[in-house]
Amino acid sequence: MKRLSVSNALITLFLGLCAIAAVFPFYQTLVQSLSSIADRNAGRVMLFPSSIDFSSYQYIFSQGKVVDGLLVSVFVTVFGTLVNLVMTSTGAYALSKKSMPGRNLIMTCIIFTLFFSGGLIPFYLTIQNLHLQNNILVMILPAAVNAFNLILMINFFGKVNPALEESAKIDGANDLSILIRIVIPVSLPIMATMSLFYAVERWNEWWLPYLFINDINLHPLQLVLRDAITDLSQSLNGLGSQYASAAQTVYVDSVKSALIIISAIPILMMYPFVQKHFNAGITLGSVKE
Repeated sequence: MKRLSVSNALITLFLGLCAIAAVFPFYQTLVQSLSSIADRNAGRVMLFPSSIDFSSYQYIFSQGKVVDGLLVSVFVTVFGTLVNLVMTSTGAYALSKKSMPGRNLIMTCIIFTLFFSGGLIPFYLTIQNLHLQNNILVMILPAAVNAFNLILMINFFGKVNPALEESAKIDGANDLSILIRIVIPVSLPIMATMSLFYAVERWNEWWLPYLFINDINLHPLQLVLRDAITDLSQSLNGLGSQYASAAQTVYVDSVKSALIIISAIPILMMYPFVQKHFNAGITLGSVKE
């Protein structure tokens, strides 16, 4: 049996403390979301809840605005991630071909967007001219392609064995068939990684709807969460006054914590399914020869 050296023990201890420091705020939020107003007033909410109370969660799901926001976020995450993957994979496959006419110019323009943007006002005018205001697609189409993710996928596709594509072309397959039937199946690590990246972006989206969506029925869960936490008593979408009126039976901080848990759990559930592909996707897609 291999003995544990002092240096390895110290490293393990340090990393363990870092892990605890990272997980503890989430755990504390979970404990607070399960605490009743009586426990909070009596000061009994410590490391473990003295009793389990789901009244905050029951109250949240009794509010139609929160449920609507959850449904909007689910739609934007699922459909938006699908659009992201289609646009990014097709663009990356074309740009991974060094023989593509104008490839260097296009790559230069893509890299340029990583450092410079047109600014908020031109962006706002563009969205206005495209009639995307008060449209749920404003959370999907403007962010259809992330330049950094596109570059990662270009580098990954560039490492696919050319013999696979050549043999498919001999059998009469076109570029679209090669992409769907050969390149994507052998590129599951980068596809899983991009799915995670884009899903997290879409799930956490609040800035675009905050700018362009006035209809509160189209607000995603993150915007509902932002409004509720910023000011429960004077929320722009009316949730604050409802929370304030219910403060006698539901502890306000417990409601805040429950909202945070509800917004975090769905996206955290994705990690176990893509973890085995995550490291390979980042490593193989980030090295450029």
